Amino acid sequence: MVLLNLVVVAPLAAALVGRFAPGRWSDRGQLILATLASLLAMTAVIRVFNGGPIGNGTLYLDPLGALLVAVVALVGWAGAAYAIGYLRHDVAAQRLAANQPRWFYLWYHLFLTAMLAVATTESLGLVWVAIEATTVFSAILVGFYRTREALEAAWKYLIICTAGISFALFGTLLLYYAGVHAIGGEASALSWRLLREHAGALDPHLVRLAFVFLLVGYGTKAGFAPFHTWLPDAHSQAPTPVSAVLSGVLLPCALYAIVRVHLIAVGTLGPAFSSTMLIAFGLFSVAVAVPFILIQHDIKRLLAYSSMEHIGIMAVAFGIGGPIGFFAATLHLVMHAIGKALLFFTAGTLTERYGTRNMARIRGAAQALPFSGPVLLAGALVLAGAPPSGLFLTEMSLLFAGFSTGYGVASVILLVCLTLVFVGMLFHVGRMTLGVPRAAVVRGESLRALLFFVAPLGVLGFLGIFIPPSLDVALRQVVALLGGV
Repeated sequence: MVLLNLVVVAPLAAALVGRFAPGRWSDRGQLILATLASLLAMTAVIRVFNGGPIGNGTLYLDPLGALLVAVVALVGWAGAAYAIGYLRHDVAAQRLAANQPRWFYLWYHLFLTAMLAVATTESLGLVWVAIEATTVFSAILVGFYRTREALEAAWKYLIICTAGISFALFGTLLLYYAGVHAIGGEASALSWRLLREHAGALDPHLVRLAFVFLLVGYGTKAGFAPFHTWLPDAHSQAPTPVSAVLSGVLLPCALYAIVRVHLIAVGTLGPAFSSTMLIAFGLFSVAVAVPFILIQHDIKRLLAYSSMEHIGIMAVAFGIGGPIGFFAATLHLVMHAIGKALLFFTAGTLTERYGTRNMARIRGAAQALPFSGPVLLAGALVLAGAPPSGLFLTEMSLLFAGFSTGYGVASVILLVCLTLVFVGMLFHVGRMTLGVPRAAVVRGESLRALLFFVAPLGVLGFLGIFIPPSLDVALRQVVALLGGV
């Protein structure tokens, strides 16, 4: 219990140090404490996978929550480290005032705190509060540059996600009402553990209605079509470290909440209802993302629509379920978080050097930036599902699960969409990275780029060939929790 408290509280210390520490100790201090917070989070994760769930009462961490905590810790730390050089460059270019990075660190680490709270509480009410908190903190970060476009994107994000989260609140209240009548205790009626244990005693009509409201509400935050319209604007206007966390971590946090409710609904209604809705929303999201990827001209919006595609893939995988479907969903969540953070970091470097997000004006990146350019090309291929990569493995596994469990039509539609996305990503990124760079571009980059670019790419490629036994055991525990055994 003490460890879980530290997991949630540690990012708060990083936020305070980043805001109030003097001089260069602001960025160095926040990174030191972010490293400590990440180590604490991974310690909790290892304890869960080696010894079972930890905590009791409000704070509780099981394998599914531990998987999300690991993703938040890793991507969150990478964003905190990348932000130091990124923000210094913005200050030097006079896009930010000298004191603004301090405020960035404050809101950034509060944002991470809220996401860790989503994964470490067993109360659906507190999950709702934590996801609403992520909206507030991330909206401030989306509008951080204070340009007209950034403020408009932040306002749009705040309005749409707040409206969506209101639907989720109503769905939570419906589940609470059903839980009070089935379980009896008012305090325990919001526990997703107890609700799942007593799912057979819940009113099926209330659970069905609650799931619809929660799917729409949290689906808005997850970026499901047609509630996704905030997503490309927010990702394109936010600072690059924030875009990486929004795509790689925040969207899965909202999907995590949906999956928790999905497990309750399956226990009450059987798998058909909630699974069908997850598959339908997932396929629709992937299909809607395809044309926007094909005709895109802004590199960050391209990655935003790619995130929408991948969250749809995960929704389909969770909907199909079974040992293969759940395994594909959980591994895909991890791979996408790493891959999307990698691509946003490389895209951020490119936009700094070229002075534009317009892909038509970015050429020859592989020559101009010896690390970022080739990694952008290779990372885009990995993210699009090229073999050998972890994402190729998860997508092929998902298609196999779909065809073998009676979801042949859905699998065909998904396969067509994945093929089109692969072609679009290869076309856009190939044009940016190949050829001769513009004369005005400053060439070369430091060896520290290896930390953010080459190493994660190696991990993604390696996991397409071999899954370490420890990771395999951890994912199988998550699959067992989801009911895939």
